[in-house]
Amino acid sequence: MNQASPKRLFLFLSLLIPTIVFGIIFLYTQGHLRIYAALIGFLISFITAITLFVLINFLVLKKVNKLFTIVKTFRANSDHPSPSPKYSINEIHNLEVEILAWAEDRKDEIERLKKLEVYRKEFLGNVSHELKTPIFNIQGYVLTLLDGGLEDPTINRNYLERAEKSIDRMITIVDDLEAISQLETGELQIDPERFDIVSLAKDVGDAQEMKASAKGIVLTFPEEVKPIFVYADRFRIRQVFVNLIVNSVKYGKEYGETKIRFYDVGENIVVEIADNGIGIEKQHLARLFERFYRVDKSRSREQGGTGLGLAIVKHIIEAHNQTINVMSTEGAGTVFTFTMKKG
Repeated sequence: MNQASPKRLFLFLSLLIPTIVFGIIFLYTQGHLRIYAALIGFLISFITAITLFVLINFLVLKKVNKLFTIVKTFRANSDHPSPSPKYSINEIHNLEVEILAWAEDRKDEIERLKKLEVYRKEFLGNVSHELKTPIFNIQGYVLTLLDGGLEDPTINRNYLERAEKSIDRMITIVDDLEAISQLETGELQIDPERFDIVSLAKDVGDAQEMKASAKGIVLTFPEEVKPIFVYADRFRIRQVFVNLIVNSVKYGKEYGETKIRFYDVGENIVVEIADNGIGIEKQHLARLFERFYRVDKSRSREQGGTGLGLAIVKHIIEAHNQTINVMSTEGAGTVFTFTMKKG
């Protein structure tokens, strides 16, 4: 019955009822006029049924179809619509399945909103914590100087330099937050150009060579690799390399290795940055690109990171309509891969 069209059902009843009326009158009426009486009854019943059919179609089915169109359009324009359900020739059935699909979408949307609310609270707490630390440090240094340290040459310059480091940390956090906000809202425009991504990666590697050498970490590139040209924002992709290579050095084990590799895959170039460091536990991987998310909070802060680097990396890659992925095995190392459009 769900697949039967109400129009066809009404038309069938419009013929069935007059036929039954015709049969009843013909059987139970006496005389030579019974055939005329039966025909008149058939016509009256048929006209009445057709009139009711037209009225029902106009008053009910048109409104059902209009409501179906509204619900379908509203659901299709939502942020995360599910695939359209399978429809039939039954307008009422179609409305039912569309409303059920819409209700299921709203249920999923509510779950997403709940997760976003938790994320928002967590994010605000993280921002507060990250800014609170340097603010309290600055306050402590200033109070020490005001309490007499300013006149002590062995203290004043040292504390002013410490205060400056805390201020620089606050500026870095604010700048990173602004960059993420601009990337998310589209205010930060991507300025693509054709450039050699191998040369860019080597430049970043050379800049980080001193930090890597201090831990005995070797940065390696493919030997005699030819220039590989991509079409992207050179400055932003440099940020990506800096964040990923710096992370591999910060969290890599002493006398380890970080390998930067490039692969030609169809219309894209795949960039791989792999280290043999401490690795990341599986439960952390899904949240690794969230703002302020840290696998080891105390150790990360000791290293001086803001917790925003990987979030910025992800937004930059997605702003290029490309993808970034991470694979890691605890104790064995971590591999980041991202794609870039060939230039």
